[in-house]
Amino acid sequence: MRFDKLINRSISRLNSIYKTQLKTQNPINSYTNQLPMKHIFITVIISLLFASCGEDKKEQRPDLSQSKDIVSIKKQRNILAAKQQEITEKIKALDKQIEMLTPEKKLPLITTFTAKAEKFNHYLELQGNVETKENLIITPELGGILRQVLVKEGQRVYKGQLLAKIDDGGMSQQLAQLQIQVDLAKTTYERQQRLWEQKIGSEIQYLQAKSAYEGQEKAVSQLEAMLAKTSVVAPFSGIIDDVITEKGSVVAPGQTPLMRIVNLKDMYIAVDVPERYISNITVNKNVEVLFPILGETHKAKIRQASSVINPTNRTFKVEIAVPNKKRTIKPNLTAQLKINDYSNEKALLIPQSIISENADGQQYIYVLKNKNNDKAIAKRVIIETGKTQGDVIEVLKGLENNAEIIQEGARSVKDGQKVQIIN
Repeated sequence: MRFDKLINRSISRLNSIYKTQLKTQNPINSYTNQLPMKHIFITVIISLLFASCGEDKKEQRPDLSQSKDIVSIKKQRNILAAKQQEITEKIKALDKQIEMLTPEKKLPLITTFTAKAEKFNHYLELQGNVETKENLIITPELGGILRQVLVKEGQRVYKGQLLAKIDDGGMSQQLAQLQIQVDLAKTTYERQQRLWEQKIGSEIQYLQAKSAYEGQEKAVSQLEAMLAKTSVVAPFSGIIDDVITEKGSVVAPGQTPLMRIVNLKDMYIAVDVPERYISNITVNKNVEVLFPILGETHKAKIRQASSVINPTNRTFKVEIAVPNKKRTIKPNLTAQLKINDYSNEKALLIPQSIISENADGQQYIYVLKNKNNDKAIAKRVIIETGKTQGDVIEVLKGLENNAEIIQEGARSVKDGQKVQIIN
């Protein structure tokens, strides 16, 4: 019997046995059913070996490896190569038949997880800068020579405390002289008033005395206000961060910076938020604030959200108050923000990596159906997704609670395919 005929007859015999078993018993799904088939495979392989050996004896040819006859060598080589090709093709046919008769060995291996409703918080991540409304460079209200600087850098001061003194240019002497005139005008007015009450003298004299006194009083008040501007006082409590102008310098009103005062108590973070979040980012929303330089994380809330959109960059401004008990947070410090813009108490979350997309742009995943021990059927499910956070995404439609979803191996299975679970 030739080798190829033996192989073909073996394949036919295997098909016949397989069909007979399908009619007489359940499909080969267990080890006990597969055992007879394994004996058949072993018998076929042994038969092939004997046939091969027998055929080699019948067709044994002389060894031409040491021959000088090139024609004979090439001819024998071609014969051996053809036989090798024939054997390879027959082995492939047997492998295919074995695979068909033992389908359970080729099931796709997958892992699964169960989708359960859970709380989902989505965060908008932005970057902002620390600011304070009490960070001020003090300038003089009156020009002149800076006669005194009464504070040092790093010194804590209180609201209304005297910080520096500017030369008054002789205004104090003018005020003293004007005060003498006010006293005289007051005495004259009081006397004229008594006489007028006794119907002595004219009314015009009384009115002139009153007018002169009131005019002098206003002049004194005006000069006192001007003189008060020579004293530089703290507009709020804080720390003198920097003394800019030294004693003896000539200063100009509203132009020469004298010193910087900062209050680190009322700190906040200012950030520009894209306009599409204007309905979700509102006052009292929770915010997680991270200061990378300090290695600190704080819980905070939005204290103010602007209702006006900046036409230049289509954003609106948000302020987030941050506690600063340790005084470690400084103005202009960079902060990373995670603002809670969406929450769902019963969200179904899945990894983004298991989602595929069909030709129509629809997203789908695979769930298990007809599960039996570690075997099940993969079913394709079209889903609609929502917001993402990290590696997970929220499923809005198409997925049921407690559904068992294929995770590893999700991209290698097909709809309706039988799979093996290896969780």
